[in-house]
Amino acid sequence: MSTAIQFDPIRLPPEAEALRKEVRAFLQEEIAAGTFDPNAVGGGSFNREFSRKVGAKGWIGMTWPKQYGGQERSFLERYVVTEEFRVVNAPVRVHFTADRQSGPTIMRYAEDHIKNDILPRIIKGECAFCIGMSEPGSGSDLFAASTRATKTDGGWLINGAKIWTSSAHQADYMIGLFRTSPATEENRRHGLTQFLVKMGAPGITVNPVLHMNGNHEFNEVVFEDLFVPDDHVMGEIDMAWKQATSELAYERSGPERFLETYYILPELVRVLGDKPDVRGAEGIGRLVAQLHTMRRMSVSVNGMLQAGKEPTLQGSLVKNLGTLWEQALPAKARDLAAFSEGGPGNRATFEELLQFATMIAPKLTIQGGTTEVLRGIIARGLDLR
Repeated sequence: MSTAIQFDPIRLPPEAEALRKEVRAFLQEEIAAGTFDPNAVGGGSFNREFSRKVGAKGWIGMTWPKQYGGQERSFLERYVVTEEFRVVNAPVRVHFTADRQSGPTIMRYAEDHIKNDILPRIIKGECAFCIGMSEPGSGSDLFAASTRATKTDGGWLINGAKIWTSSAHQADYMIGLFRTSPATEENRRHGLTQFLVKMGAPGITVNPVLHMNGNHEFNEVVFEDLFVPDDHVMGEIDMAWKQATSELAYERSGPERFLETYYILPELVRVLGDKPDVRGAEGIGRLVAQLHTMRRMSVSVNGMLQAGKEPTLQGSLVKNLGTLWEQALPAKARDLAAFSEGGPGNRATFEELLQFATMIAPKLTIQGGTTEVLRGIIARGLDLR
């Protein structure tokens, strides 16, 4: 018998809405100063100076303990910061992955001297991370990972490759999932271990994997006898599947999982004007209703994280629905605007954004787990497989 997926009924508290006003004011100041252009979608997203400013505001690692420089604020307050930054395409790539999942992993599993070194630097916006999970030939099937870490004196030697590694060419560190023992017939999840890897170390080669428009975000990372010291093992040897799956609620549930092509929606509203025809009005209404639903689900997951739960299943559902929605949005917007009466000047920005969103759309169901893998997780959670 299948089990229902439960989403706790969570609402943003007053302190989160107060924070929203503060964040919006900061972003407007940065836009006015020319720090970034909210309409330059996909451009300039790796900005160390901006991340240092965000860190000075206390908005990186804001849920973390004060002993590392965190603010001990709520996940719902962090949600508001993420949402506001994402809507205006703020350049957060330096700190975002570290804030969202790498920092919490280090906090939970690293040795104290590593925590005391790296966590404060993340909070200051001075330390960028990438995630090494997917591999050539096995994609998002993490349990099929074959990149091997072999024990040697004082540490481990890593050989193999990771693929679709966002920002690996710019990151300071990677948290990678590597095979330390063979899987067993009884448990194919056995034998994986997480390691903290210093990017740029001897034995690492980063090869770009370009988008169709030439943008460089993804990479292939090749390891050839990369030495990683023993104190860079994250957690228990051979049992990282437990750690990796618990991280996925952080990675898959945020507003970034349905807002990456959001910029199309306000432009569609602008192109259709304040008196759209029935077809246009209905189309916009459906898109906004879907967006609102996904937002409510995402807020719920973050509230559950705040309550100390591990809503991995709910996070997978948010990511699956969200990326399919944002992937389909450009085509839906193009269809709804096909008969608009606006002249070429009114459509120029819209057409440029549609072109960009269409070309980067394939990556959306790769990052954070493919649709097929996510649906398998959801089906298993519903006792359907």
